[in-house]
Amino acid sequence: MADDILTNRIGLIGDPVEHSLSPSFQQPAFDALGLSIRYELWQASLDELPARLDDIRTGRALGANVTVPHKEAAFALMDSVSDAARRAGAVNTVSLQDGRLVGDNTDVHGFIVPLRERGFDFVASRAVILGAGGAARGIAVALLDAGIAGLAIVNRTRQRAEDISAALSDPRITVGELDALSTHASGANLLINATALGWDDDAFPFISDTFARLTPGATVYDLTYRDTPFLSAARSAGLTAIDGLAMLVHQGAKSFEIWTGQPAPVELMWRSAVAARAERSG
Repeated sequence: MADDILTNRIGLIGDPVEHSLSPSFQQPAFDALGLSIRYELWQASLDELPARLDDIRTGRALGANVTVPHKEAAFALMDSVSDAARRAGAVNTVSLQDGRLVGDNTDVHGFIVPLRERGFDFVASRAVILGAGGAARGIAVALLDAGIAGLAIVNRTRQRAEDISAALSDPRITVGELDALSTHASGANLLINATALGWDDDAFPFISDTFARLTPGATVYDLTYRDTPFLSAARSAGLTAIDGLAMLVHQGAKSFEIWTGQPAPVELMWRSAVAARAERSG
């Protein structure tokens, strides 16, 4: 029994992790299926990351999620990776298969599900990603795979956007700098904020001009899982606003299925996440 308690663990590896809502919906999912797995938060510096992964390799843990800023570093430490992880250049889910650490990227799946649920027409749409950090490349992979007609990656530093374009090598991608955001947004159907810009009222100086350039009824998607002034401004402009909570839950559900081999109780996970967010904000 003591060994079961020790080894039946899955953790979220990151720095920081204490803010995460993942335990609030992963643990109820394990419990609902009668699985004696404990979901934990594993704060780890970059230097501590290999040791945390060794817990999985040596059987002291069953698997892990990986969050910022370690997704790209974890990618380099895997024995093998899925196609999604390879193309995204990042790992957010780790499992042990035949004694080998296998990395996957369920963010790609999680990002696209809320758009599909709303019937978003990828083939007839252009999208703009604001930011070129680790999350942006995975989002680009998701949109390209979904059949997006055109994709602009706009970043304060153009070179980082160029790096993503070069890695994915798709003619639908264009790149630009932040001061040209409104130009790239002209006629776009989807704007994704993959940066911290817009979390504060005065942090996004291009809102009104950018939103006015989007197509009427366009969708604005912020990866953070709380309501931001960026999303509030989108709704005020008559646009569809999506926050990142659904993405968080759906990527977590995909991770759950990788670890357990069982269908995830997605509705339970969603209700638990919504309740946890409400409790935290209240």
